[in-house]
Amino acid sequence: MNSFLPSTRGLLVLALVLLCLPLVLPNAFYFDVVTRMAINAVLVIGLNLLIGYTGQISLGHAGFFGLGAYASAILTSRYGWPSAVALIAAAAGVASLALLIARPVLRLKGHYLAMATLGFGIIITIVLTNESAFTGGPDGMAVPALALFGWELAGEKAWYAVASVLLLIMIRVATNLIHAPGGRALQVIHGSEIAALSVGVDVTAMKVRVFVLSAAIASVMGSLSAHYVGFITPGIASFQHSIELVTMVVLGGMASVFGSVVGAVVLTLLPQLLGALEGWETVAFGLILMLCMIFLPKGIVPTLRAKLNGGGA
Repeated sequence: MNSFLPSTRGLLVLALVLLCLPLVLPNAFYFDVVTRMAINAVLVIGLNLLIGYTGQISLGHAGFFGLGAYASAILTSRYGWPSAVALIAAAAGVASLALLIARPVLRLKGHYLAMATLGFGIIITIVLTNESAFTGGPDGMAVPALALFGWELAGEKAWYAVASVLLLIMIRVATNLIHAPGGRALQVIHGSEIAALSVGVDVTAMKVRVFVLSAAIASVMGSLSAHYVGFITPGIASFQHSIELVTMVVLGGMASVFGSVVGAVVLTLLPQLLGALEGWETVAFGLILMLCMIFLPKGIVPTLRAKLNGGGA
C-alpha cells in the first residue's frame, strides 16, 4: 500500500495543476501547447512501459502513431465511419499488426532490435507517402472533427479537458500495472531475462503483450491528435518523430511514469521557447539535451528523486 502513496500524491498534484491551469492560460495558443503536452505524455508513458520497464528499444514507434492517425482519417473522411468507431477500429488494427510482428522482432536484442524497429518505421512512412490515393501523399490530408454520440468536440478548452482526463487516467493505469505482479515481471525481464525465466515468467508472452499495448496506446493518441489538429502528413510517422519520443522517455527518466510526463512537457515546450533564436534554436536544443544527459544521467525525475531521497513511480 505504501508504494502507491507517492504516486497518488503526484497524481493529485498534477490533477490540481491541470484544474487550475485554465484560470491562468491567456489564450488559445497556450491551451494548444498544453494539450499537445498531454497528448505526448500519454504516448510517452506507453512507450516507457516498453523501453523503460521492459528494456525493449523501439525506434519506429511513431509508425504506430501515424497508422492510428491515418486509419481514423481515412475511415472518417473517405468512408463516412463515425469517428469513435474509426478510432477503435484503428487501434484494433494497429494492435493486430503489432501482434503479428512482435514475436519475430522481439526475439532480437540490442542494436539488432533497434534496427528492426527502425526498418518498420521507415516502411510505414514510405507506405503513407506513396499511397497518395488514400493518404494524400506528401501533401497530407484533412481530418474531420471528432464526434462522440452526436457531439462534436471543438474548441481549445474542450480538447484541453479531454487530453487532461486521458493523461490522468493513463498515469493511474500505468502505475497500477507497474505495481501489479505483471509489472514486476516486466522489470525482472529488463534486469535479466534468464532470471525471469528461472522464476517462471513467460518472457516472450510478456514482451509481446507490452509491445501490443504500447502500440495500441500510440494508435489511439495518433487518432486523437489527427482529429485535434485537423490535418496530417506522413511526417508524423517519421524516424525523426520516433527519436523525439525516445528522447522524451530518456530525458524524463526511463522506468518512471512521471518522468514520461516531464520529458514530454520539456521537449514539447522547448521548441516554443527557443523559437526566438532565429536559426540557432536547433543548436540550443541540442546543447540543453547534452547538459541534461551530463548532469542528469538517469533522466530528470529519477535523478532529482535520488537527490531528494524520494520515491514513487
